[in-house]
Amino acid sequence: MGVDPSFWRGRRVLVTGHTGFKGSWLSLWLTDLGAQVSGLSIDVPTEPSLYALAGIAGDVPEAWTDVRDFAAVAEVVRAARPEVVLHMAAQAFVRRSFQDPRETYETNVMGAVNVLEAVRTTPGVRVVVNVTSDKCYDNREEGRPFREDDPKGGHDPYSNSKGCAELVADAYLRSFFAPHPDGPRLASGRAGNVIGGGDWGEDRLIPDIMRGALAGAEIRIRNPASIRPWQHVLNPLSGYLALAEALWHDPDAAGGWNFGPDPGDARPVSHVVERVTARWPSELYWAIDDGAHPHEAGTLLLDSTKAHERLGWAPTWDLDAGLDATVAWYAALAAGAPMRAVTLDQIRGFAEASA
Repeated sequence: MGVDPSFWRGRRVLVTGHTGFKGSWLSLWLTDLGAQVSGLSIDVPTEPSLYALAGIAGDVPEAWTDVRDFAAVAEVVRAARPEVVLHMAAQAFVRRSFQDPRETYETNVMGAVNVLEAVRTTPGVRVVVNVTSDKCYDNREEGRPFREDDPKGGHDPYSNSKGCAELVADAYLRSFFAPHPDGPRLASGRAGNVIGGGDWGEDRLIPDIMRGALAGAEIRIRNPASIRPWQHVLNPLSGYLALAEALWHDPDAAGGWNFGPDPGDARPVSHVVERVTARWPSELYWAIDDGAHPHEAGTLLLDSTKAHERLGWAPTWDLDAGLDATVAWYAALAAGAPMRAVTLDQIRGFAEASA
């Protein structure tokens, strides 16, 4: 089931974290669908950024607001009058969570509380999709895909904070939203290890490779044997949009949902590195960074059966197609192409393939 353009045309949508990697892709897609998009972010998290390269600021009325500030968040929600809220604002990096755990918990846990409390106290919001992470699950390295009802938790502050955010969402759903069928409807979307053009995040595989590629420098790779559910960013974003559409029509769509790739696309880090270097137009050099690194899960897999069966959702691009699109985006950047047009072309190509 593809995204329904008629549902989003003219729809008032608030995207928190709209300046981030995923938030920028989502905001541009929604704008292209004809939605009336508003944004809430504390800043532009990277330089360069997809937000700047794709000209998101020209499309989205935005509030420069810290999601940890409840009064400010509530004012943004009241002013935007959204029908749909897509909450993506987060401290999104595992390694940074070791350096500043307090900021991580304040942003990811209290940020979720603040957004949900603002929704609860503001009439008119119909749907909330709370975006967390595949790392919200308590990963005991059992080697099996996580299902939506598995225990939440996490070894590191980032993963743990996302587990906490899931518990917050569950409490708001059961205590405030579900008892009132005409009030807001709440669901959580879980995905991770997304790839795509315009990602400049710290300590992330594709950005690390592309920074080296664009600079002609050696690329340092951590944990080459770690297995992750890689997928292009448009795959889970299509899931979040499909979930919002379903939730609008059916309150039983509330709760948690996994949006992961097909099992064959869960690959080790080394596999992705080799495929990217083979696709880049010039030769790349990489080596294993065997320095001291914080704990990271060895294997992380998602079971998306629920989304397949109940939403009709499936990944549109497999890993090879996602890698093709990602490398093509950065190669276009290196060639001086207009990146808004390149990004829109990829969004439209994806939508056509999923229709």
